[in-house]
Amino acid sequence: MTPPLFLVPDLGTGSTIVLTGTEAHHAATVKRLAVGEQVLLADGRGGLAEVVIASVARDRVVCEVRSRTETAPAEPRFVVVQALPKGERAELAVEILTELGVDEIVPWSASRSVSLWKGEKAGRGVAKWQRTAWEAAKQSRRPRVPMVAELAGSPQIERRIAAADLAVVLHEDATESLAGVQAPASGEVLLVVGPEGGVSAEELGRFVAAGARPVRLGSEVLRTSTAGAAALAVLSVAVGRWR
Repeated sequence: MTPPLFLVPDLGTGSTIVLTGTEAHHAATVKRLAVGEQVLLADGRGGLAEVVIASVARDRVVCEVRSRTETAPAEPRFVVVQALPKGERAELAVEILTELGVDEIVPWSASRSVSLWKGEKAGRGVAKWQRTAWEAAKQSRRPRVPMVAELAGSPQIERRIAAADLAVVLHEDATESLAGVQAPASGEVLLVVGPEGGVSAEELGRFVAAGARPVRLGSEVLRTSTAGAAALAVLSVAVGRWR
């Protein structure tokens, strides 16, 4: 079984790394780790250390470093533009996307989004998505935590589409299948996932004009909280991430 992973701000260069705060509490109280057990530590930016627990206290866990490695960023880079789902489905979408290897998530306030982030709510929403991605990265043993961008409107998404090496928009009326799209081996692949009400005709037209390709997954219509994950799985196989 893969050892549990904990995230730290910096792996440092010394022979020991000390867990404090919530990570120490999680290791000592929740996981009940004991001296001699092996764990993984990551800095969220690709750095990974294999360590052995040397001492355990409620708010302090000392780890002896056995090895340090650096994980290169995956290619191509996957960015998912996720229209704001309702309620807990937002955290579900972020959690699954993180577990499946997304590199960046862009919260999108689409014209048909039921959930609205205005004023201070936007900052709280982004922070909540960041926390969810952090926890999901730990669960899936990812040394890189995906970035959660600031809330974007459709004009910002148009610019992201124009800059991407490949941009696709999930749409139930599309004639092209995502499974048949040739993804680039490097660069940025941007996937746009609409809200429960779908991408509006106006938004779709603007996104296509910016360079996006409308695609479908299959005959079924998925929820916005799961459609991105299904599409990401298709792309992961296509570019060889899951070989």
